[in-house]
Amino acid sequence: MKRAFLGLGSNLGDREAHLHEALRRLEAPRCRVLRVSSIYETAPRDLPAQPWFLNLAVEVETSLFPLMLLQHCLKIERIMGRRRTTPKGPRNIDIDILLYGQFKIDSAGLTVPHPRLHERRFVLEPLAKLAGDITHPGLRQSIRELLNGVKGQSLRLWHPPQQQPDPRPAGGATSSRPNRPSTLQSRS
Repeated sequence: MKRAFLGLGSNLGDREAHLHEALRRLEAPRCRVLRVSSIYETAPRDLPAQPWFLNLAVEVETSLFPLMLLQHCLKIERIMGRRRTTPKGPRNIDIDILLYGQFKIDSAGLTVPHPRLHERRFVLEPLAKLAGDITHPGLRQSIRELLNGVKGQSLRLWHPPQQQPDPRPAGGATSSRPNRPSTLQSRS
């Protein structure tokens, strides 16, 4: 079994629900979710004229080889309705392999560590919460050191909108809106 770290992001629709669904779908006989970071809201980086993203990192234990793990992630994106119409554009779900053990992979379909991991605070911030001391296999710096080198990218811890009070007069029925957790919690 190998340990891998994935980055999940969403900036369309119910972003938080998309992240939860993707996490649920990641669980498979050969892929087990171990820990999940908090959720961060982040400004779009490469194509700024789009909604802000929700991002998180997840640690998985898997017996899937890297390309098989990639296929698992792409299948989840397809099942969830991801459409790749604009490069770097809006998406309901995005699942990237950030690290796969200490392996370096450079093939036509997959590059690990993720080639822009070290430039992206929206990836490094949640990843550092799970694996700050892990060394990037190519750059030979810890995730925390890489995060300290990234400046000027907007990011904030996600707090979902508060439940709105029931507008009906006192004595009316209670609101049927469900409570939503403020962040995904790490699993032990």
